[in-house]
Amino acid sequence: MEHPYLTGEHHQFRKSLRKFLEKEAYPFYEEWEENRIIPRSFWEKMGEQGYLCPDIEEKYGGSETDWGYSVVINEELERVGTGLIGIALHNDIVVPYLTSFGTDEQKERWLPHCVNGKTITAIAMTEPGTGSDLANIKTTARLEGDYYIVNGAKTFITNGIHADLVIVACKTDTEIRPKHKGVSLLVIERGHPGFSRGRKLDKVGLHCQDTAELYFEDCKVPRENLLGEEGKGFLYLMEKLQQERLLVAIGAQVASEEMLQDTIDYVKSREAFGKPVSQFQNTQFKIAEMATDVEMGRAFLDRLIGEHMLGENVVTKVSMAKWKLTEIARNIATQCMQLHGGYGYMEEYKIARRYRDIPVASIYAGTNDIMKTIIAKNLGL
Repeated sequence: MEHPYLTGEHHQFRKSLRKFLEKEAYPFYEEWEENRIIPRSFWEKMGEQGYLCPDIEEKYGGSETDWGYSVVINEELERVGTGLIGIALHNDIVVPYLTSFGTDEQKERWLPHCVNGKTITAIAMTEPGTGSDLANIKTTARLEGDYYIVNGAKTFITNGIHADLVIVACKTDTEIRPKHKGVSLLVIERGHPGFSRGRKLDKVGLHCQDTAELYFEDCKVPRENLLGEEGKGFLYLMEKLQQERLLVAIGAQVASEEMLQDTIDYVKSREAFGKPVSQFQNTQFKIAEMATDVEMGRAFLDRLIGEHMLGENVVTKVSMAKWKLTEIARNIATQCMQLHGGYGYMEEYKIARRYRDIPVASIYAGTNDIMKTIIAKNLGL
């Protein structure tokens, strides 16, 4: 696996991270799946080793690395299991809002604990009646003196149970038109009066990833917890979605690579009718097709990551990668389970977990149909 944007230092970092995960994650992952949550102690261990938010400035506890280190972290976490996506969300989706739009005081207050694992973050956009249509969110925030009074509900919130700090998209102006100009971002912390958690949601897959409902009932949020400017929340969200969708593409690509290699190993060892399953032409053709998709996906993704690291606007390509690589991963999960035969349906084989975990990637960070809409619009259609 060649990544043209990575150096020898990145590769050494990967070796250290992999060694850490072999000790602290792989042996416990199935237990975390059964318990339906990743312990906070693992987050703290990640922080102690410098694997949380490595790109943050040194004065806040980070290492000021380039984004290549984040790519390495996300790839290695995905190899353990997709249930670790909450760490990617913390590192590369939520915390970048704080570094980009936060004041110096906000950064000093929040970032150090985001780096050391004491503070776990989440972002709350989706509501029970609102998914991709963020301009029509119903959660409101009314300014009264030194506090915003927040009312509303959010659902499908990754890290929702563990989160100590949640960036909440809400309406600070319900009358303005167009509606998206009324959206603002507030940082709501554990312990704020009126902030509560609902159910820890029982999902088809991603069992160890805590996902929850959040409720705000006359929740008092200090005025200084406004992130950026009032009314610019929608623009901030749109700006950060490029990296979020790229992370989903990275996860899908790595999952495809893992499923393919596991299946190649399996069909070589499994015999039917007196010979390895790998010697049947049907098996060879299926593997050849999947290997081709994986190679082409990796080539496109690596180029895209390089362009993103250079600061280029790659919204169209990211939308292409997000939908296509997640669709490829879903197809590969189905084909690989079939090649495992009956054993592929058994929980003791990793393909069963991958088969459960993959489908949601085509839904979160904007559905694949939304990705196609973006592509078509940017092509002038």
